[in-house]
Amino acid sequence: MQEPEILEINVWTRGVVMDKEGRDVTFALARAAQEEGKFVQAFDNYVDQPDRVNVPMRKYARISAVEIEDKYVYENHEPNIVVLVEESLLKGMNVLRGMRPGGTLIVNSHRPIADLVKFLPPHAPGTLRSFAVIHAERFARRVMADFLGAEGASVRGGLGRGIAGPIIGATARVGGFVSLDAVRKVVSDPAAAERGWESVQIRELGAATV
Repeated sequence: MQEPEILEINVWTRGVVMDKEGRDVTFALARAAQEEGKFVQAFDNYVDQPDRVNVPMRKYARISAVEIEDKYVYENHEPNIVVLVEESLLKGMNVLRGMRPGGTLIVNSHRPIADLVKFLPPHAPGTLRSFAVIHAERFARRVMADFLGAEGASVRGGLGRGIAGPIIGATARVGGFVSLDAVRKVVSDPAAAERGWESVQIRELGAATV
């Protein structure tokens, strides 16, 4: 059961290929909220097998105006906000599972909202208050990588570069839990986050918050 004061954010991403992007979204949003004096947590879900290429996986953030009492729950069971780093995650999966009525979904996609609504789970109209889309690739700077041999790569650029920046900005605006000024302070590409904030498409679906 979710503590009533806690905002739960679930970020769906894909193992290995988009692991950093998903982590950047949760960590940047948590740090921005911390800048404004809130209590926060951000962590991965290792049950989702993040070491497997393209496997759907989740990252989590929790934000609260009061201290989080139960710090050792390693999954958000009742998310208020769900973010999809890649649009195909919307198809064939119930990414809204556990969400309470009045929730928010943000999807990284170049498609208009009207084209994506048909892929929402059947219960979405009674669950979602708002559905938002940001075309993150349009506003992101290219992220360079230094390959370190067979063991993998080290990505340069810091927190919130690449597509993560616009997604962070869009989520902050639609979620309404943190200011753009706070986001700018914690990301390495403030301009991309600002473009995400300004350019996100939002459709209000009307499900009431409980």
